Amino acid sequence: MRILSKNLPKLVLGLCLGLFCNTAASQQADTARYVGSTLSNIDYHHGQLRPAVGTHATQIMRASREHPELADDMGWTYNHAPNIAYWNDTFFVQYLNDSISEHVPPSTTLLITSKDGSNWSKPEVIFPRYKIPDGWTKEGVEGVAKDITAVMHQRMGFYVATNGRMLTLAYYGIALNEKDDPNDGKGIGRVVREIYKDGSLGPIYFIRYNKTWDKSLSEFPFYKKSKDRGFKKACEELLDTPLMMQQWVEEQDRDDPLIPLKDQFKAFSYYHLEDGRVVGWWKHALTSMSLDHGKTWEYHPLRAPGFVNSNAKIWGQRTSDGNYATVYNPSEYRWPLAISTSEDGLNYTNLFLVHGEISPMRYGGNYKSYGPQYVRGILEGNGAPDSGDLWVTYSVNKEDIWVAKIPVPVTATADSHANEVFNELPDGKELDKWNYYDLKWATVDIEHLNGEKYLALKDKDAFDYALAQRIIPTTENLHANFTVVPEQNDHGILQIEFQNAKGSPAARLIFNDNGELIAKAGARYKKILDYTAGEAYEIDIKLESSTRSYTLTVNGENEMYRILYAPVHEFERIMFRTGEQRYFPNPDTPADNYSDLKDTGKQIPQAAYYIKSLKTNSF
Repeated sequence: MRILSKNLPKLVLGLCLGLFCNTAASQQADTARYVGSTLSNIDYHHGQLRPAVGTHATQIMRASREHPELADDMGWTYNHAPNIAYWNDTFFVQYLNDSISEHVPPSTTLLITSKDGSNWSKPEVIFPRYKIPDGWTKEGVEGVAKDITAVMHQRMGFYVATNGRMLTLAYYGIALNEKDDPNDGKGIGRVVREIYKDGSLGPIYFIRYNKTWDKSLSEFPFYKKSKDRGFKKACEELLDTPLMMQQWVEEQDRDDPLIPLKDQFKAFSYYHLEDGRVVGWWKHALTSMSLDHGKTWEYHPLRAPGFVNSNAKIWGQRTSDGNYATVYNPSEYRWPLAISTSEDGLNYTNLFLVHGEISPMRYGGNYKSYGPQYVRGILEGNGAPDSGDLWVTYSVNKEDIWVAKIPVPVTATADSHANEVFNELPDGKELDKWNYYDLKWATVDIEHLNGEKYLALKDKDAFDYALAQRIIPTTENLHANFTVVPEQNDHGILQIEFQNAKGSPAARLIFNDNGELIAKAGARYKKILDYTAGEAYEIDIKLESSTRSYTLTVNGENEMYRILYAPVHEFERIMFRTGEQRYFPNPDTPADNYSDLKDTGKQIPQAAYYIKSLKTNSF
């Protein structure tokens, strides 16, 4: 039965969300569903999921109260809800920025750009603080505005019009206390400005007011006051597009005629199927179908059967190979971040890892949640990188802003063993088959050493680490050969692990901060040798899962026999990491954290490790 955009009583809506609409009728609906068998294990940050091969996760903004010049120049530590677009051969990411806490002013919206997806600009304020008139009140909310500014909130960041104009948008809401909802339909309104091709920004206008707002108090003019006909045409095209308007539902008037489905289903994303139908997605993995491009919806949004997802966003899109993908947190927590793919946009068959690390939450605050979350991709019409890769953006801990590039077609299976001598590979292609976790203060990159190209892992982050791993074909008996050049031997560590498909390590080698190369042997460690800064160490290792043992030589000398410290049936990953494995937070960690960690601005002496090559095979 088709439903129109009408409101349900709050009690009925609450019951619907609580039961996720799992009625007999909803189960019969032609709807997206997860039909795979893989589930995420929340006891592990990576969920014990196989990684999507070649995924590159990059931190593009690291919050720092102590070093604002290395962050946003303000030292604000709440950063969240990013959106991403690709236009004019440039990546754009905009996100919310509050001083400390969610829904607590002051608040702005920032923009970061990149030409290559690897090197990103410094954040720029594109929608500044907005003063709320003293004495302003909200019906039904205790408190009176006094020396406060608006709280920004938006589910939509960009719109590329058919006339080529690029718009960026944000919303100014009003929160009179830290538990007040700034997107309750009683705020100020939504603002818009143009991004020009030279990177400069047009003036700020309001594109839509809340009806409770006194328009005469507005600091910015209404968009119709603009003398730029192309800009006004782009705005009007946006206002006339139901699928765009559906993204605005939370902040707009509860009876706004522009919003097709007015019930408060949050964080809308969508894609078109081959036959023209639209699949819509909302928080909680709610979904519905539209036959008329979002004007009406065939059934009330229901929980997509088989999908596991809590109150974080889910992103859906069509991929460059003609298939479909959803990216989301497949748990009741905001970790890990995973991707599921479908050939028809309705039946999702697998679940692979995108981001399986949780940085320590350095700064506490209101409603700050652990994990990689609130993922968004590039919406239909907002550009497509020439490479055909799938790009998403998200926050970690509502603190740092990240992007991830996922190669298309999406797969978790390596088609060949590693055979990388980095100096012999084409420029820019050296890490195509590698997965990495690359931070502002703990980097993964290709660099030159002694005139040759190396994979370089560098770390000066007191709270995190750099990580690179190579997925290989499933191998019972693994032979690996690699060369490492440590830049120092008195600080820093490099851990090398040989893992199975679930990310469980069986053997671990460590270049430690005492100048020793050691191997984990159960609860203890055994010394292999003393190492010297700047020297190359070629490690040749043969691991046998059936005998739980391995043999090892370094620079071709003194073959050693060791027992795997944990049993596995096979090997599927080789991982290089500049820090210890983390186990916090866990499923029993309290949801709220208001305390800062100690020495949050601390940098440690940089440690660097250069990997010349990695070759693997089975024997």
